Amino acid sequence: MVESGEGVGNVRLPEIQRSPWWALTRRLMAAAAILVGSVLLVYLDRDGYRDSTDGTVSLLDAIYYTTVTLSTTGYGDITPVTDTARMVNAFVVTPARIAFLVLLIGTTLEVLATQGREMFRVARWRKRVDHHVVVIGYGTKGRSAVDTLLNNGVAKESIVIVDPKPAAVSDAHEDGLAIVTGDATRREVLRRAGVSRADQVIITADRDDSTVLATLTVRQLNPDAQVVASVREQSNVPLVRQSGADSVVTSSDAVGRLLGLSSLSPTLGSVMEDLLTYGEGLEVAERDLLLSEVGKQPQSLPDQVIAVVRDEQVHRYFDPVVTRLARGDRLIVVRPSKELPWAPRPGTHSEPTADDGDE
Repeated sequence: MVESGEGVGNVRLPEIQRSPWWALTRRLMAAAAILVGSVLLVYLDRDGYRDSTDGTVSLLDAIYYTTVTLSTTGYGDITPVTDTARMVNAFVVTPARIAFLVLLIGTTLEVLATQGREMFRVARWRKRVDHHVVVIGYGTKGRSAVDTLLNNGVAKESIVIVDPKPAAVSDAHEDGLAIVTGDATRREVLRRAGVSRADQVIITADRDDSTVLATLTVRQLNPDAQVVASVREQSNVPLVRQSGADSVVTSSDAVGRLLGLSSLSPTLGSVMEDLLTYGEGLEVAERDLLLSEVGKQPQSLPDQVIAVVRDEQVHRYFDPVVTRLARGDRLIVVRPSKELPWAPRPGTHSEPTADDGDE
């Protein structure tokens, strides 16, 4: 994929193609081969040509004649005089001249057209991208976050990566994702990623100070987006929250707790790892409350309810406030990662939700 000038603004869209400059170099080599072959052809048949200056044709004269002929200049000071030389000019040199011009002019047009097409694609993408997810950082955490989004139905076209590292750019291209190259603490870089129109921003920077600066910049551009950030140190969580993050995950503490649980109880550690791994065993998910579930106790539902979201507040399933489920509630559940005959997943068989019942 080629970065085509300043007008593209360092936006890389996921299309694998060869560089137009590689095409230009390849065609220039083909043009040089035509030139050298024509020179040899004229020089080997030099007795069939006349030079108006001295009557003979040298190697230098052959080079001169070939270049002015292929470029269609044709001064007429060297001319073919024998039938053989004229036939060679008619059926060999003239087609070579046409091929030479097609190579040079066609390659120039292709380079310009390729750059123009890329700039047009980026401009059209910028107008179309809206209500998307911006992922800052495409390392291990960023890729895991993207995989989780994709596995939960988010389209690739709705995800934009921001990362300055060449390795991340290459990985995003291989994964078919659009990427904006640059430092996410700079407003211009985030503007190119369309942060002001994004619904969600996931920040997985390598350093906590970069996370704080990126969070502040995101909040300046988009006060309404849901911002989720990861930090390495627990002590930096309050600072990132004050910067505007809605949710902060401490990567080092989370890994440490998982290691500690695995040490104390390998089975408990394996269960926790299962919950954090998408697509196998158990999963933690958020779903709508079904109409048939209104008024029931959280513990009585087929899914294992661990929390209830009511009025944007999270309540544990045993909280007296959510003893009975009400319309508008959302459920945080533990369930099989895949629907099984003995454990059907509510909401997947066109059952009316509590919100549908209000309409």
